Amino acid sequence: MNKTFFEQRLEELESARERVRLGGGPAKIEKQHSEGKLTARERIDLLLDPDSFMEINMLAGHISELPADGLAAGSGTVDGRQVFVYSQDRTVRGGSIGVEHGYKMYRTIERAVQMGVPLIGLHDSPGARLPNYNELDWLGRNKRSIFSNISEKHGGSVFMPNTRGSGLIPQISAILGTCSGISVYSPALTDFVFMVDRISHMFITGPMVVKMVTGEDISMEDLGGAKVHARQTGTCDFRAPDEAACFEEIKRLLGFLPLNADDPPPAYVSSDPPDRACHELEEMVPTSSNKSYDIRQVIRVIVDDGEFIEIKKEFAAEVVIGFGRLDGKTVGIVANQPMVLAGAMTVNSSDKQARFIRFCDCFNIPLVMLVDTPAYMPGSDQEHAGIIRHGAKVLYALCEATVPRIALVLRKAYGGGNLGMGVLPGLGTDLVLYWPIMETGILGAEQSVMLLYAKMPGVTPEFLEEKLKEYRQTYANPIYDVSSNINVEDVITPAETRHYLIRALAMLAGKHSPKLPKKHGNIPL
Repeated sequence: MNKTFFEQRLEELESARERVRLGGGPAKIEKQHSEGKLTARERIDLLLDPDSFMEINMLAGHISELPADGLAAGSGTVDGRQVFVYSQDRTVRGGSIGVEHGYKMYRTIERAVQMGVPLIGLHDSPGARLPNYNELDWLGRNKRSIFSNISEKHGGSVFMPNTRGSGLIPQISAILGTCSGISVYSPALTDFVFMVDRISHMFITGPMVVKMVTGEDISMEDLGGAKVHARQTGTCDFRAPDEAACFEEIKRLLGFLPLNADDPPPAYVSSDPPDRACHELEEMVPTSSNKSYDIRQVIRVIVDDGEFIEIKKEFAAEVVIGFGRLDGKTVGIVANQPMVLAGAMTVNSSDKQARFIRFCDCFNIPLVMLVDTPAYMPGSDQEHAGIIRHGAKVLYALCEATVPRIALVLRKAYGGGNLGMGVLPGLGTDLVLYWPIMETGILGAEQSVMLLYAKMPGVTPEFLEEKLKEYRQTYANPIYDVSSNINVEDVITPAETRHYLIRALAMLAGKHSPKLPKKHGNIPL
């Protein structure tokens, strides 16, 4: 029986779709799997809610034997909330970014901005596509430039919608292969970068070019692996052991974030009582400022159900940043870590802190600053690395931020630490709180007493001890300080910390700060 024209076209359409779903074919899919990696569409299926993916421009390039031109792109949902996503297909021309591929990337980012929903880019590409022999021959015969057939919306200009979307929608990138060129610069412009051990690599030029130019012999892992970017460069925000764990962490992160800058972060009904007392903190934090403790444990005691998602965990660990919830609502937390460099602030931690503060400010996420720092790290290494310029980024971010902000000094805040953690008045912090064991000043109590009295003629250890006791009872006593320092709103006990923060944030929820009439400021980069 002869098929009708309509039936023939239906078969032709389904055949084209099937070829696209297979990407570069079974052999290349098997090679991808043998490297411990998922395919582009398997990644999307694992990330999104079941049957929620709507693919756009699926048939691009299929006539030229470039299924989807190496990029699956479209929209779906994560936990019922819409996102746009693209996933580069390594099985098609190595995942390289050609004309249609780049256009689809651009339009996916653009659509995410237009719809006001998060963007997720799954990257597995060496970057821009080099012409093959036949393409070069055609260009030569027709006297055509290699750039002659691209529009303004292409792989080399995706940085434009990335930049325009910055601060409007959350943008997330996952590096899921060896990426260079375009495929690392675009992720670097997004808000969060995820990497996976052993399969993720990011660099501008790979080991082969490095050896050719400099003579240095280095592996891909040592040049730009997940561990390098998580610990040394700070480019990687989250490092996962495998792709499944990576996607679970992306989903978890999205649960703390709003869809866009005009929406509040999602609120949940918490089973953790808002008035829960935190008596554990009384034993967890030593009263002696010279003893260390893990600030992460403090954070988990305070937030709902102990859930805290830490960002850049392995980079500049002297400052801890991340998201938690208080009474079901997202808060951004910036905290000094006494276990690392005694909580002193550095060049790298300043960058980490400033960027996080600005992200929270973009997306209406209140900030809680947990302060326990001796100030900025002294020394020629930090000075020569530009601690003045990098520390200024923190001050800029603090002064620019308009979201509700609370600074709680747990134990100490000396010198510039009062600046870098927003404790001093006039930096835009809405409430400054003290624990009763804290001390503040230009220097600590012991250093102040030694500086003032140690060189006096005939001074004795007993005299110094008496002066130290006197200093701690007066100048370093927050209960004395709060009597005359009207810029400190309250002294609270460790046990009431959670309840107080929840009530204070509820009080500040309606805060509105008009924007200054200017295009934008010039942060000291």
